[in-house]
Amino acid sequence: MKYLVHISRIFVGILFIISGFIKLNDPLGFSYKLQEYFGADVLNLEFLIPYALIFSVFVVVFEVVLGVFLLIGYKPKFTVYSLLAMIVFFTFLTFYSAYFDKVKDCGCFGDALKLTPWESFTKDVILLVFILILVYGIKHIKPLFKSLPNTVLALLSFIVSLWFGYHVLMHLPSIDFRAYAIGKNIQEQMIIPEDAPKPVLEYTWTFNVNGEEQEFVTNGSYPTVDGEYVGVETETIDEGYIPPIQDFSIESDDEDLTSYYLDKEKLVIVATYNICSSEEDGLIKLKSFTDRAINAGFTVIGLTSSGEAEKQKVKSDYNLNFNFYLCDEKVIKTIVRANPGVVILNKGTVVNKAHWNDIEDIQL
Repeated sequence: MKYLVHISRIFVGILFIISGFIKLNDPLGFSYKLQEYFGADVLNLEFLIPYALIFSVFVVVFEVVLGVFLLIGYKPKFTVYSLLAMIVFFTFLTFYSAYFDKVKDCGCFGDALKLTPWESFTKDVILLVFILILVYGIKHIKPLFKSLPNTVLALLSFIVSLWFGYHVLMHLPSIDFRAYAIGKNIQEQMIIPEDAPKPVLEYTWTFNVNGEEQEFVTNGSYPTVDGEYVGVETETIDEGYIPPIQDFSIESDDEDLTSYYLDKEKLVIVATYNICSSEEDGLIKLKSFTDRAINAGFTVIGLTSSGEAEKQKVKSDYNLNFNFYLCDEKVIKTIVRANPGVVILNKGTVVNKAHWNDIEDIQL
């Protein structure tokens, strides 16, 4: 039993640290995922949505710290039972999400590793088994060091985790796992190769045959049935190839300008997914930066999901010398983890990006 506890201790500790660190690298992204869970379509706890970022930071810091606590053997009872409570909660959450098909990606490993809801639930069940082993064999979890060094390490893990979370919130994730990372080309990631796997769909047709409803399953072809058609249901068996970027667009009220702007050699995009919730200090900084970019020969545009009235108001209030275009809110949140944030493109390739705190340091 002792050796099984040691193996479980190492496995659970390392996995919690890795999972927590990946989310701690992007707590804002994890808060967006929590907002999905809190929404009306999942847990119907919409009153918690404004506090999603606070929950995000608390959960990911706690996750990393518990992993460290477990590895060094600091306060074993508190650590093991906290791990048990956390994994029970997340196992319920992932099962609910998978069974009712509510959230397509759990966000367990941020954007570094995408898991389907059922894969995430399976992962949580496996973790639950290992943590139950720790609960049963808690007496075998001994401190790795003496009391003072163990306490110092525990405190350092908390301080460093909290500092790192604050740092990436005030700037940008240190490691960008998303499709809009520096060096990636947006157009290339929107292309579906000709030889890419196609979606596999299953159709369940319902016909009234001699007064009785009967179902016929096909892969798409209309069934030859001597009866009256009632309806059809479609189920996706395999989604096939999904390009990394699907919904990126730059649109005016009249036309789609995506290709036009992605062909520009020197393009600055000011990304603000919701103008009304933008940081005022960031909006103030935009004026000098965008004027400097225009003088350096850059085309400057804004991307937002806000309406025309909000666009015109922010232009007038902050004397901005560029136009805002429409883009999906979720896409803008994915492009840059700041509101506002700045992205610099060269023919669709991301050459730089920055949080509004850092735009004064961008070299043009």
